Amino acid sequence: MRKKKNLIPRMERCAAYRIDDPTAYRGRWRALLPAARELRVELGCGKGRFTAETAKAEPDVLFLAVERVPDAMVVAMERAAREELKNVWFIDADVNRLPEFFAPGEVARIYINFCDPWPKSNQAKRRLTHGNFLRLYRQVLAPEGQIWFKSDNEKLFAFSREEIPRFGFALGEVTDDLHADGPRGVMTDYEAKFYEQGVPIHRLVATMQPWEEPRAAQEDTEG
Repeated sequence: MRKKKNLIPRMERCAAYRIDDPTAYRGRWRALLPAARELRVELGCGKGRFTAETAKAEPDVLFLAVERVPDAMVVAMERAAREELKNVWFIDADVNRLPEFFAPGEVARIYINFCDPWPKSNQAKRRLTHGNFLRLYRQVLAPEGQIWFKSDNEKLFAFSREEIPRFGFALGEVTDDLHADGPRGVMTDYEAKFYEQGVPIHRLVATMQPWEEPRAAQEDTEG
């Protein structure tokens, strides 16, 4: 991501869309949109095409986009401002802080779109579909809350298909070519580019189930 010119003044002009202290809203996000039927979180919104178009299509849903690259987030906020959206806000933070921002059961859906695949085996713990992150998602998702995951990376998707069910999620709508019959759903900027190039998009929906982590796994984590 290239450094944006005049980043600070651009961020200031969109300040109404940024949540500076997300911990202050923990458990009471609905105050931003009292009539919202549910709250959804996008991890890594990039330039915000998916964020803005999804929020525009469902104005009765409260959307929160977490992005730790300000040069990308400012573009996303500017998109939201141009559309005059009233149901989306942005958080500049790392994903591993989600339980600090959201109370148990507060989130209905998490979107993970085209995250970094971290391809080396010793980087697996940094993948957003690794068990360490799945444990965090379980802390904030509502019963039967969902993860909607898309990727162009075949190896990451194969890893995710095995990893996600190990942490109490049931897989559904699994496909290795989401747009085989034409565009389906809202695309990210990257996804639109991949589609034009004929790159297949992998997608799944994971629904959280009642689950208790095996004691051996707990001991390994604590160790």
